[in-house]
Amino acid sequence: MNASASRPQSLGRHSETHRSERVGWLRAAVLGANDGIVSVAGLVVGVAASGADAAAILTSGIAGAVAGAMSMAAGEYVSVRSQADTERADIAVERRELAEDPASELEELARIYVRRGLTPELAHEVARQLTAHDALGSHARDELGITETLRARPLQAAAASALAFVCGAALPIGAVLLAPSGEVEAVAIPTTLAALFLSGALAAWAGGAPVLRGALRVAFWGALAMAAATLVGRLFGVQV
Repeated sequence: MNASASRPQSLGRHSETHRSERVGWLRAAVLGANDGIVSVAGLVVGVAASGADAAAILTSGIAGAVAGAMSMAAGEYVSVRSQADTERADIAVERRELAEDPASELEELARIYVRRGLTPELAHEVARQLTAHDALGSHARDELGITETLRARPLQAAAASALAFVCGAALPIGAVLLAPSGEVEAVAIPTTLAALFLSGALAAWAGGAPVLRGALRVAFWGALAMAAATLVGRLFGVQV
């Protein structure tokens, strides 16, 4: 018999790609891009509805893009930094408990595996081997739910959010630059809705969700935001 044929196929290596590996930067990027489109489009449409000239509309759009990108980066960093600090504190507790009472920690790990369906004997053997291999990593993963793939990365989230916001904001700003005089609203609104529909579809596709539902959801809230901004601009009619 061929030795290679008798080797268990389960030991072979194959490549897999999971969407959860993207969750850290994908969430921040999607939020940033959609916020950039909606916020800056709402701003320029609202200012245009007030009767402002093209220079004022463009200035408001650029100022909104810069301020929004900084706000998104700061907000993401602070939020994800807090999550990372919590993870670090929990891991420090586990490290101390492993040093002070390794036997109890081994039993705790075994009980986790029993609850997941292993027999007590097998659960203890698995816990023993995993503890010998990487005790802290095993507790972080199976007790705390902290894995390397899903760990908080503040700088990555902040950078993805800020960059995505600027990319999203570039579209309504481009509409202001290219729109004929007095036609900013007429150009910016449909352009923004199309971009929101596309970004919602791409985000849904990247995350494995229904594409049409994701696209319609994002476009709906974007349309609502621009409608509110237009109403405010026309009600106040402030010349900027």
